[in-house]
Amino acid sequence: MNQAIVVAAALALIACEGAQTMEQGPKTVITAGAPPIGPYSPAVAADGVIYVSGLLGTGADGKLVGPDVASQTRQILDRMGEILTAAGSSLSQVVSVSVFLKNPGDFAAMNDAYRAYFQDAAPTRTTVASDLLNGALVEIAAVAVPNGAPRETMHPAGWVKAARPYSTIVRSGGLVFLSGLISRRGADDTFVPGTVGEQTRTILENAKTLLATAGLTLDNVVSSRVFITSESTFAEMNEVYRTYFPKDPPARATAVTPLMTPDYLVEITLVATTGDREVLGPTVAPSLPLSPAIRTGNRIYLSGVLGNTDANVGDIKAQTRETLTRIQRTLVSQGLTFNNVIDTTVYLTDLSHFAAMNEVYREFFPSAPPARATVGTGLVSRNALVELVMTAVK
Repeated sequence: MNQAIVVAAALALIACEGAQTMEQGPKTVITAGAPPIGPYSPAVAADGVIYVSGLLGTGADGKLVGPDVASQTRQILDRMGEILTAAGSSLSQVVSVSVFLKNPGDFAAMNDAYRAYFQDAAPTRTTVASDLLNGALVEIAAVAVPNGAPRETMHPAGWVKAARPYSTIVRSGGLVFLSGLISRRGADDTFVPGTVGEQTRTILENAKTLLATAGLTLDNVVSSRVFITSESTFAEMNEVYRTYFPKDPPARATAVTPLMTPDYLVEITLVATTGDREVLGPTVAPSLPLSPAIRTGNRIYLSGVLGNTDANVGDIKAQTRETLTRIQRTLVSQGLTFNNVIDTTVYLTDLSHFAAMNEVYREFFPSAPPARATVGTGLVSRNALVELVMTAVK
């Protein structure tokens, strides 16, 4: 447990009415305001990093604050600021943001509201479209570091600085975060058209340039999130992707979801390390360029895990239990339990399965659950109903 977080969080409690922290093994759970109803924590701090759950634009009564995306975005970021204060951090210490939009047409309005909160040295950001719970128009999750922790925004030499409210690279401690990359030319920020394979190649060539700016290569990547707009393009994306990660590829999750512009066929988000890097577990499958998990320092990034089998087609509870059982085996192999999990992303193909998924999920996290974001997306396995992506800490 990073002592700086414990001290900072304790001090923040004085200034944040209703804030609570609970140290649970290697992590500290942070709550500000009313505790969540679901099996997740508002934020979890561990090993010098703070993970904030996916937030919806709801008020104290649990209802959405307004019918428009701008109001909901402001409510989310105000709430995020309160949670980060309780964790001994602030919005200025956010390093990475994930934005899930119900409607790509709301992108500009969301950006206008978002920009007011991140005017200088903004965090990296990934924005995709997805189904959201409770009629929400936007959900936002974040990763931050404590106040006083090093945080540096970077930009490649020779690349134009686009007028967007996010940075291309943020480096903090031993981690380097890249914004979600789409097929654009760095020199003039123009779209590079092509098939999903060609766009994947453009993205990963750009990733090489971005990582070099931070003194790293693709060999340093520990986590990858891939978003494709059609399940039919998965094999083509993989064919190109594996040429950039021929050995010991990063942990990876792939979801099927619309992007902000129909021309974009794929978006990829990467996290890299400046420290050691170890592949955990056996090869998943020769056809899949991903590792089951990657350890760097005390942090472990797990690939997205499915639980669909011939015996549980259409059964969300059985698939959720099988998914969590598979994850549990990976954790146990490293001497860990679910108490070591600090962050989760849940991809559901049908949000009507949310309550049933939660019922099983809660069994594995009866107390001090991790931060969590839950969104509706397609998956690349035809019969899969749920995919879980987790990060753990020793």
